[in-house]
Amino acid sequence: MNKLVTFMLATILILPVWNPAAHAAGNGSITLTLDAAKEIEITGPQGKKEIKRVSPSLVTPGEEVIYTLSYTNNGKEMAQDLFITNPIPPHMIYKANSARGENTVIVYSIDGAKSFDKPENLKIRGIDGKERSATPVNYSHIRWVIKKPLAPGEKGDVSFRAQLQ
Repeated sequence: MNKLVTFMLATILILPVWNPAAHAAGNGSITLTLDAAKEIEITGPQGKKEIKRVSPSLVTPGEEVIYTLSYTNNGKEMAQDLFITNPIPPHMIYKANSARGENTVIVYSIDGAKSFDKPENLKIRGIDGKERSATPVNYSHIRWVIKKPLAPGEKGDVSFRAQLQ
């Protein structure tokens, strides 16, 4: 499933299903493409087993989906202070340590994207009123902060894995 959304730097548009968003300072636009895939094992012509990514037509509980957000600076100027925010899709649980992104700092939210921090700093209050460390089941959003400016025409991608409950 590919979804394409263009973000003007002054305005953030929202993708209907999972609402990924990109923000950057400067003039121009950032285009985000969201792809969801799952891995299947196939047997090649000589009997060698390989892992292949395919678009999921059906995902059953316990299966893992790989979400990849590809971004491009379609503007005429450098995009600075770029970050990409993606919610964990409904009925999915983030797979610990699966978020990837070159030249990024990855942070998480447990409060619906109101605040973000590294996993070791995220705390929740249990039913008993005691504070404890948050776990991936508590994550609501992932944010990738791109550490370097993005030149016109430059591209990149970030990804994460989640499991259907």
